[in-house]
Amino acid sequence: MADLSTKYLGLDLRNPIIVASSGLTSTVKEIVELDKNGAGAVVLKSIFEEQIHLEADHNIRKMQADGFSYDEYSETMDYIDVHVKEKELSNYISLIHEVKSKVSIPVIASINAVTPLEWTSFAKQIETAGADAIELNIFVMPFDTDKECTDNEAVYYKILKKVKDAVTIPVAVKLSPYFSNLGKVLLNLEKEGANGLVLFNRFSAPDIDIDNMKTTHAEIFSHPNEMFNVLRWVGIMANKLNADLSATTGIHDGASVIKMLLAGVTTVQVSSTLYKNGVGYLSTMLNDMHSWMDKKGFRYVDQFRGKLAHDANDNNNVFERMQFMRYFSDMK
Repeated sequence: MADLSTKYLGLDLRNPIIVASSGLTSTVKEIVELDKNGAGAVVLKSIFEEQIHLEADHNIRKMQADGFSYDEYSETMDYIDVHVKEKELSNYISLIHEVKSKVSIPVIASINAVTPLEWTSFAKQIETAGADAIELNIFVMPFDTDKECTDNEAVYYKILKKVKDAVTIPVAVKLSPYFSNLGKVLLNLEKEGANGLVLFNRFSAPDIDIDNMKTTHAEIFSHPNEMFNVLRWVGIMANKLNADLSATTGIHDGASVIKMLLAGVTTVQVSSTLYKNGVGYLSTMLNDMHSWMDKKGFRYVDQFRGKLAHDANDNNNVFERMQFMRYFSDMK
């Protein structure tokens, strides 16, 4: 049987399928099940910088409603802010401790950051708690028309640098495709010390209910068709980077894992397909990979990883072409 083992961020994985940061990785019980069903590693559910601030604001408003009053510079505000942060961070550290005592697969902590302010000390606590690596899930919404593209990009570099300066464990950056020069940003993140790059974030999206005339949320789970933009950028950048690439969004079966590996990723990250099919579907995906590798005569993943990446592919224009001109001009 084919050997699916690989390395990601310098860590030994029994296979390239990582369960992405999600509700599936939020408790010890669920992570133990993922381990039993064959996950190569897990990324813990993110701790959100914005969520901590929102909870602190909620507590402050509640105290005001109960008759407490203070100005924005009062010690009460500072106490609430610190208390909420300490509670959230303590719970997260406890989760890492317990998970590491129950499973042998790599456990990657996830920080959802929007500013470079407070994550240095927390990153160190994550390392001390036993996390094998950190995934920085960063997104700066580019809607401020007063800012230049480089201003937004600088936030990513600053967060990464602060965390890298604080820890010795590997650090990956999970980011979106929304940059004016994505390839350059990926190269810059590697230059700033990123050990891995995760392509791409999938965001909550708006929808409109035309019957009830109100805004709502779009589908929360990814669709298999969403993998193709990830595939494009993996294929283009795989041989231009030394940092490991991990692909996420739209990866729903063993075939899509194989496609990403052929394009050059080190690992993939999945969640939507496990919500839809159950965590036992991990075994199906792994069996499909084994069957394909046996059929093609590959004994190890490294024998075909990157075989169809942009620089290794005679038909590399498929990664570059954005318009359908040729396709439609050939149609009768």
